Amino acid sequence: MKVVMRMIQTLWRKFHLTQIAILLAAIVVLAGLGAGFYFMKSADVETLKQGLSQSTIIYDRDGDKASKLSATRTNSVSIEKMPEHLQEAIVAVEDNRFYEHGGFDVKGIFRAAFTNLMAGSRVQGASTLTQQLTKNALLSPEKTYRRKIEELFLAIEIEKVYKKEEILEMYLNTSYFGNGAWGVQNAAKRYFGKDVSELTLAESSMLAGMVKAPSRYNPIDSMDNAVDRRQVVLNQMVKYGYLTENEADEAANTEVTLKDASGDPLKGKYAHYADAVINEAISRYGLTQDDLLSQGYNIYTAMDQNVQAGLEDVYENSTVFPQTVNGEDTQSAAVLMDPKSGGVLGVVGRRGEHVFRGFSFATQMKKSPGSTIKPLAVYTPALEEGYKPTDMLVDEKMSFGKGEGAYSPSNYSDTYEGEMPMYRAIEKSANVPAVWLLDQIGLSKGVNSLERFGLEAKDPKLGLALGDITPGVSPLQMAEAYSAFSNDGVRKETFFIQKIIGPEGEIKPKWEPKEVKVTSKEVTDEMTAMLLGVVERGSGKRAQVDGVDIAGKTGSTQVPIEGIDGTEDQWFVGYTPNLVGAVWVGVEEVSKTNYMTTNSSDGAVPLFGEVVSKILPYIGETSFDVDAIDDNAKPEEEHWYDGIVEKWNEWF
Repeated sequence: MKVVMRMIQTLWRKFHLTQIAILLAAIVVLAGLGAGFYFMKSADVETLKQGLSQSTIIYDRDGDKASKLSATRTNSVSIEKMPEHLQEAIVAVEDNRFYEHGGFDVKGIFRAAFTNLMAGSRVQGASTLTQQLTKNALLSPEKTYRRKIEELFLAIEIEKVYKKEEILEMYLNTSYFGNGAWGVQNAAKRYFGKDVSELTLAESSMLAGMVKAPSRYNPIDSMDNAVDRRQVVLNQMVKYGYLTENEADEAANTEVTLKDASGDPLKGKYAHYADAVINEAISRYGLTQDDLLSQGYNIYTAMDQNVQAGLEDVYENSTVFPQTVNGEDTQSAAVLMDPKSGGVLGVVGRRGEHVFRGFSFATQMKKSPGSTIKPLAVYTPALEEGYKPTDMLVDEKMSFGKGEGAYSPSNYSDTYEGEMPMYRAIEKSANVPAVWLLDQIGLSKGVNSLERFGLEAKDPKLGLALGDITPGVSPLQMAEAYSAFSNDGVRKETFFIQKIIGPEGEIKPKWEPKEVKVTSKEVTDEMTAMLLGVVERGSGKRAQVDGVDIAGKTGSTQVPIEGIDGTEDQWFVGYTPNLVGAVWVGVEEVSKTNYMTTNSSDGAVPLFGEVVSKILPYIGETSFDVDAIDDNAKPEEEHWYDGIVEKWNEWF
């Protein structure tokens, strides 16, 4: 009897647990339905077509529109211009019951669930074309249960408002086909160099096959994969009655000719800045290129349109750039930033025709900065150690170390004065005094200083004083480092984007730009006084512009080929009270016949002056509040009582 009672109690508990489980499941379902009906009610799907004409907009620092990105919502074409075999190919391979369901396909859901169950993994999806359209046009790419509920109910609502032909048209205009091609019109031009209306069956079926996995099935990255996937599409078209076997075989045996007639996908101005914005949105905000080109974001940046336009105008003038020894154009890049905020005001990543998200010498390059590193790795830590701008430095031919590891630097002109004051060594960009001084204060102090300036030095040696730095630097990094001199010793991390507003509100970044206290205002004032002398009477004289104080430093690197006397890189990093800029001029692939015969004083320096002249009305304050160094200044004389006075001041 007791055994029977226990069995009854166990069954009763299980019954209650089952009731509770059913109740909880019902609550979840009702909540899901409620959320779905809420989204149906709140989503303005009737404006979907209007929304498809919007682009991702880039705004400048004042909130004014500056540029836009080509998104899925641009270059749309009507369904009448799309070949029937293209429409049929998409329906056959992506949603064969498209004309039968009302937004979601119950049969498709159960069929996919059974297939996935038998396979032991997710091998088949059940999203209809309408559901995919909601992700393309109305929703973010977030993969959550909440998003699936939104997707389902929005698809139902879309089916109520639009005809099937309209839904298919919007879908084809918003789908991604790889290699920056959004929408069938852009894809037709990107892959086959023709209007969508001119596509053949072989081309249409290949395009239809790309939608599932554009990076895998596009013919540019893998023609074999694209052909295999096209066969799947053709088989589906035969299966659902769109083609005969013979028609499918004929298309499968037709070779396609690739031709790119898409042009630059950046449809607005300032393509170099837009490239940098895309890169930062990916690295700092966690977005993808697909997101940025398809979701209609509003991106607020630090750009000054006057500065950016002026910089681009200078780069259109080939006469301000040196040529290589064989008469070819040199390459170049520039960055201009606000030292007070860290915002990048303008950027040009390279000379020549713009390539969408091509390699940027302004932000991605890693090269030796030459002598522009001296103020960062040598003279700043020396001033912190108590050296003065008028202190005498050794300038004579010498070696550091012994044996095979000895380091023997030389001055550019191979002339030596025996000794010279620090400020003059900077003005002349003398090499030996810089190396000697770094040796005196200690290499570790130079490395520590570089780190505070935001630069890395792996396996450093005394050659660090002359720019021997691994992994190298970019103009963006050098501009950021020098911003500390113009901002009382505080370095602001550079940024392009202030904020991003997406379809569902502001996107939170993964990190915010930081500020670093690099050194004291007293040290930066002394550095600025010396770097003003570089432009006033030193190696940077050709950067002078009437009406503005410019401080800065030159730098060049020599061709690393024995017997060749020339330069591979030219640098100038300069600043005013409200502007910091870094320009680089060089060759992409140095060789015995491809190098420059001039140094930075004849190339990068006048280029910087040309840039400042162009944007002078927009750079704000033009004068430094520092005392210039007298060219006839002498080191202070030492007296026997100096130590006593110093101690007295320290005590009292």
